[in-house]
Amino acid sequence: MRVLVVEDEPALRQQLQEHLREQGYVVDLAVDGVEGEYYGSEYDYDTAVIDVGLPKLDGIELIRRLRGRARNYPILILTARGDWQDKVTGLEAGADDYLTKPFHMPELLARLNALVRRAAGHASPLIGAPPLELDTARKEARLHEQPVVLTAFEYRVLEYLMLNAGRVVSKTELTEHLYEQDYDRDSNVLEVFIGRLRRKLDPDGTMQPIVTVRGQGYRFGLSTQRAG
Repeated sequence: MRVLVVEDEPALRQQLQEHLREQGYVVDLAVDGVEGEYYGSEYDYDTAVIDVGLPKLDGIELIRRLRGRARNYPILILTARGDWQDKVTGLEAGADDYLTKPFHMPELLARLNALVRRAAGHASPLIGAPPLELDTARKEARLHEQPVVLTAFEYRVLEYLMLNAGRVVSKTELTEHLYEQDYDRDSNVLEVFIGRLRRKLDPDGTMQPIVTVRGQGYRFGLSTQRAG
């Protein structure tokens, strides 16, 4: 998952980057509202964290501009303690949730994970596609109720495909959402990962959990259950 973080405080910005990367997010950083507007308009994100008190362009106006450009990914705003007006104004501008500073990092991570899965139509952290189940909170997969040992990257590929079940995901989209910008994006390497993931999820080749759509990309091949 790719996340945009717009935060002018260096220490907090670094903290957010480190913790989000540990959770498997690809992180783009912006230090002010103008830079945030550029990133948020030019690139496609799964979610964004935007501080309200930004230099050059405040967070509320940034959100308004992004929504005005039909950038509809979920946005979490960060506000100073007690500034309830910012919370209300931010939500009215198009933010999906807010968090008051200072905050605990696990809460921010939980809120972001919830925003991403709800944007995909899943209220529960468990995404079922029998006999496969994905636990987005624990970052685990189970097949026939047994754990599947996945690398961090294999999990991210599976999570992205399952959250986007029902549509074809191109190789370009996968690499943009799963790799850092300076990573060597070799499509052949991605094919190797997909092949290895298929063998783990479908050892006898009967389920076809990941389908290759020739010339277009990949599609999750099982029906997901959108639990409430």
